[in-house]
Amino acid sequence: MKKYLAEMVGTAVLVLMGCGVAVSLSCGTDTASVVGTAMAFGLAVVAMAYTIGGVSGCHINPAITLGVFLSKRMSGKDAIYYIIFQCIGAFIGSALLYALTTNAGLTGTGANDLQEGVSTLGGLLAEIIFTTVFVLVVLGTTDAKKGAGNFAGLAIGLSLVLVHLVCIRYTGTSVNPARSLAPAIFQGGTALANLWIFIVGPFVGGGLAALIWALIGAEKEK
Repeated sequence: MKKYLAEMVGTAVLVLMGCGVAVSLSCGTDTASVVGTAMAFGLAVVAMAYTIGGVSGCHINPAITLGVFLSKRMSGKDAIYYIIFQCIGAFIGSALLYALTTNAGLTGTGANDLQEGVSTLGGLLAEIIFTTVFVLVVLGTTDAKKGAGNFAGLAIGLSLVLVHLVCIRYTGTSVNPARSLAPAIFQGGTALANLWIFIVGPFVGGGLAALIWALIGAEKEK
C-alpha cells in the first residue's frame, strides 16, 4: 500500500508545483513563462524521484506506468493501482491549487489545451511524439543493467524540462494523463472538451516507448 500512497503524494506534488507555476506565470508563448513552467515540472520530478523513488519508483504518470508494465517490469495489478492512485493524487494537487487561485484572484488550474493555431491532429501528434521520448528516457535510465543508477532521477527531470520547452507551444505539454485529467475537470471549457487528446496521446506514446526500448535495449535470450 505504501507504494500506491507514494504515487498519490508524488503526483499531487507534481500537479501542484508544475501547474501552480504555470498559473502564477500565466504561461503562454513568452520565453520567461515557458522556461519557468518547464523548470517547475522538471524540478518537481527530480524532487519526487529522490523522495519516493525508493518506495514506488516514482512513476507519477500513467504513461510511464504503462511503459513499465509493457516492459514487463511490474504486474498488471500494480499498474492498475498505480494509475488509480496517480489520478487521485492529481485531483488532490488540483484541488489545492484551485483553492489557492480562487482565493488569490487568479484563474485557471494549468490545464492542457490546444494552443493557438494548433489542430487536433497536431496536438495529438505532439503528445504522442514527446511522450514517447520522455517515457523512453525513463525506461532507459531506470533499466537494471543499462540504466543511470542514482542519476536516473536527474536525467528524467531534465528530459521533462526539455520536452516542455518544445511542446508547450503546441499543447501546454501533458505527456501525463493524470496531470491533464484533474486540472481539466476543475477548469472546464475547451480544456475538458479536448481532454481525450491528453489521455490518448500519452498512452500511445508510452506504448511506443516500450516497443522502442524492447527493440534497442532488451537483452537477447541465451
